[in-house]
Parts: sequence; structure tokens; C-alpha cells
Amino acid sequence: MNDRLTGITTFVRVVEAGNFSLAAERLHLTRSAVGKSIARLELRLGVLLFHRNARGLSLTHEGQAYYDRCLRALSELDAADAELDSGRREPQGTLRVSAPKLLGRHCITPVLMALVGRYPNLQVDIAFNDRVADLAEEGFDLAIRIGPLNDSTNIIARRLGGQHLALCAAPAYLAAHGNPQSVAALDGHSGIAYHRFGEDVGWRQLQADAAASKLNIDIRLRLDDLHSLADAAVAGAGLVWLPNWLLARYLRCGELVPVLGDIHLLPSDIHAVWPQTRYLPAKTRAAIDTLLDRMPAMLLGINDGA
Repeated sequence: MNDRLTGITTFVRVVEAGNFSLAAERLHLTRSAVGKSIARLELRLGVLLFHRNARGLSLTHEGQAYYDRCLRALSELDAADAELDSGRREPQGTLRVSAPKLLGRHCITPVLMALVGRYPNLQVDIAFNDRVADLAEEGFDLAIRIGPLNDSTNIIARRLGGQHLALCAAPAYLAAHGNPQSVAALDGHSGIAYHRFGEDVGWRQLQADAAASKLNIDIRLRLDDLHSLADAAVAGAGLVWLPNWLLARYLRCGELVPVLGDIHLLPSDIHAVWPQTRYLPAKTRAAIDTLLDRMPAMLLGINDGA
């Protein structure tokens, strides 16, 4: 029975991946093992499940019908597992989480480390990546997203808080160039831009909000990494926008100081998202509850784990 289920799972993963090689990588098997599993399944069923040609794989008519039924069967098995798991007092098993690199390192990892310490039968596997992971295809139980949710039809989401940005600079920079006391006084100052997807994040929004002031920031350095932005600001390269959860530790030690504390950008929402399911596993529920409890303060730079 176990071999039978293994063959079905392998078949479904091959269909989702579109080829044996990618399915093997996701299943942590060799391509040969995946190919033999599909061959055994076809032999047992007495039908061809795939058309194989130079362009790749495609399902036969019988293969498509079998795939649809396999999906329903696996979904019922997952629901049964989750229903039993939701009744357990303590989370257990492996929780796979996808999180943005820096936010994950500074805010998500400390929370989930505490969760592992609390539950001895729970393991957490965190993948740091700034791209949007496909939860179902890549096997993640939970993901943390910054900004708008573009695939909300297949996921459930809970807002954890907002990512607030603050304007700051090094004391040495302000001593040399002056500490601006108004938006208009920012004109002529040097700025460090967080440059993603072809635009300077932060300064563009500030310029739109303060167009009447004719803001004229001299952007001479553009970086796509927040830690590098902070390092450049500490070195005196200019004014920079940083999220409060990253900025707090620099403020505490005096390496950076706030500029125009009453000037803010609209916060970006941060969500925990997970695949739609009838029963939420205890491990996922525990992670969400703990994140909801601790993340709002961490996002504001309070109790940031430093």
C-alpha cells in the first residue's frame, strides 16, 4: 500500500513539474528513480499516463482522468492528517516556511526559534527568498509576504502588521551637511536609494507627497540590499529610508539618528499566508498565533531581538 501511494505522489509531482528532472529535484530523488516509479505505475494500471516526445511530457486522456482523481484522493488524505493533527495539544512534525531574507532573519527567525524551544517535537525549515514562492507547488506550510497579495485566490492570509519606514542619517553626515528641519530643507541633500525593480523605493513616494516643496535629493548611490543601505548611511553617504525593525539597533547605539520624525511613508502590509485547507495543522496554527502576538512590536523596532 505504501508503494502504491508513493507511486501516486510521484505521478502527481511529475505532472506539476512538467518533467522528470524537476520532479526528482523536488522529491529529493534521482531522475532514474522517478522514471522507474512512473513505469511501475503505468504497468500496474495497464495504461500510458504520459505522451513522451522531444518537447517533453503531456498527459494522455487516461492520464488526465487519473490525475484528477489522484488530486482528490491526496487532498482527502491531507485533510484527514490535518484533522487529526488539529486535535493534538502540541504541534509536531516539520513546518516549512518561506520568508523574505532580511525580514526573515531579523523578525521571523527569532519568533520561530522560540516556537521550536517550546515544542520538542516540532522542527522548522525556513527558506529565505525575496521572490514569491508557490506554496502548493514548493511544499511550504506558511509564507511571510510584504506588500500586496497577488495570488489571494489560492491562499488564506492574516495581517501581521505594517512595515513603517523612517528617514535617518549618520550624525557625522548631519554635522557636515546640516540637519534638515522641514521637507523643503531636504533639497540638495545626498540620498541613498533602495533600488528595486527599476525604481527608487521611498524617495519617489516622498517626492509625490511633497511635490509642492520641489524636493531635490541628490541620489548618488543605489543599492538593492537593506543592510548595505544601512552600512552606507552609517558611513555618512547620505539620508536613507529604513524600516523600523532594521533601524532600531542603529538608533540605540547612535550610529544613525532620525531626521524629520514626523515625515512618514505609507506602511506596507505584512501578511502570513498559507494554502487553503479545511483543517489548519497544529504546527501552522501555533506559528501564526505566535507571529500575531510578537510581530507588531518587532515591526516597530520594539523588542527586535538585539
